[in-house]
Amino acid sequence: MSSHISNVRPAPDQLLVDLADYALNARIASDEAYDTARWCLADTLACGIMALAYPACTKLLGPVVPGTSIKHGARVPGTSYELDPVQAAFNVGAIIRWLDFNDTWLAAEWGHPSDNLGAILVTADWLSRNAAAGTTPAAFSSRLSPLNSQLKVRDLLTFMIKAHEIQGVLALANSFNRVGLDHVLLVRVASTAVTTAMLGGTREQVINAISHAWLDGSALRTYRHAPNTGSRKSWAAGDATSRAVRLALIAMTGEMGYPSVLTAKTWGFQDVSFKGNPLKLARPLDSYVMENVLFKISFPAEFHAQTAVECAMKLHPLVQGRLDQIARVELTTHESAIRIIDKSGPLHNPADRDHCLQYMTAIGMIFGALTADHYEDKVAADPRIDALRAKMTVAEDKSYSKDYLDPEKRSIANAVQVFFSDGSQTDKIEVHFPIGHRRRRSEGIPVLQQKAHAAFAAHYGSEKAAALMSLFTGRANLETMPVHEFVSAFVK
Repeated sequence: MSSHISNVRPAPDQLLVDLADYALNARIASDEAYDTARWCLADTLACGIMALAYPACTKLLGPVVPGTSIKHGARVPGTSYELDPVQAAFNVGAIIRWLDFNDTWLAAEWGHPSDNLGAILVTADWLSRNAAAGTTPAAFSSRLSPLNSQLKVRDLLTFMIKAHEIQGVLALANSFNRVGLDHVLLVRVASTAVTTAMLGGTREQVINAISHAWLDGSALRTYRHAPNTGSRKSWAAGDATSRAVRLALIAMTGEMGYPSVLTAKTWGFQDVSFKGNPLKLARPLDSYVMENVLFKISFPAEFHAQTAVECAMKLHPLVQGRLDQIARVELTTHESAIRIIDKSGPLHNPADRDHCLQYMTAIGMIFGALTADHYEDKVAADPRIDALRAKMTVAEDKSYSKDYLDPEKRSIANAVQVFFSDGSQTDKIEVHFPIGHRRRRSEGIPVLQQKAHAAFAAHYGSEKAAALMSLFTGRANLETMPVHEFVSAFVK
């Protein structure tokens, strides 16, 4: 006897439907989410502008074919590039993530929800720019409504909130890194969902597009971990947002989707890539993630180390004249930090160094500061850094690990204590919540504003920096601004 596999096409997986319905139909009522999104937009653009000072980043930017440009194309902030939206998404996504300085989300799976701006901003700009010129892209002219084509910054913030929510809520209960997959998978899924909705996709088209995002599988995490840590982790999000825009455009042509891409026996994502575990949403989709997102404000450090660096900077005045007298440094941290950034041995490049707990802590203790330049070879050659790293021990505090996973606390605790060769010691400096945490929002937003102003001033000059910051001060005026006019303010 022979057994036949049923070829009855199933209904779409429920997760695909839930994501599509949220992207298309959810109404965001949270004023806190919109206010946080406003400053998230400023912060994310500032991170991208800062990255333009680094040739290792800028060499990757521009059109695929040098010298080409697209009329009414999407603009890349801080540059003169005018590109098709797929390549523009790569450009914007790459600069946002390059310095590891944009927002983050720590859960069962971590990531950086503002990475999605690479897809959202360029799609909104492209549609808005063409609508203003009366040249709505012909391929979509029959499907785009005025709402979809003539986008305002309020719409941009709405789609940012939705992308944050999709990526972050998926991350709460599904740990892709535990099976070796990189978190940029969730950037591609979230960006695909909201970008297809922005393009005016029907419910079926959005579901189809999301199915393709899952069908792509995921990049391996090896470029984030010893001994292979490298610069791909700085453009992986650009790659994901670029692919998301491409998949959205493909779906808009009417290309078919794959309804059981997640649950198909043997061949679906869950069986092939997730060890048979079901994918699930940990909570209803609303605006939780944007409200609770973690900003990297004071320094570009992998987020599990943010509070360790803050501790190190507090210790700097006590140890700067006694570095040669240090016998040992005790770092107390949480399990995720140990698993991801506890690293000994040689560090080979800036990407390797910004994912090393001991290196970042040493920089804070020695210099009393941490900037992107501290990861470059010139600074790394300072012999005091590796000498101090060699004196560090790292241990887990179980209570830190517990509070890290507590959804009501979401702490990222670290402590640092220094012991000197004469038997004396510093106090144990402990910080549970970094300045970018929701619990420190009132303290953090003014510092975020200073970060953004400094980034804009370094690239555009102080006068234009002031003008750019003024765009964000009045939310009502900002939200009614056409997206293409907003983006044009950042073109150089």
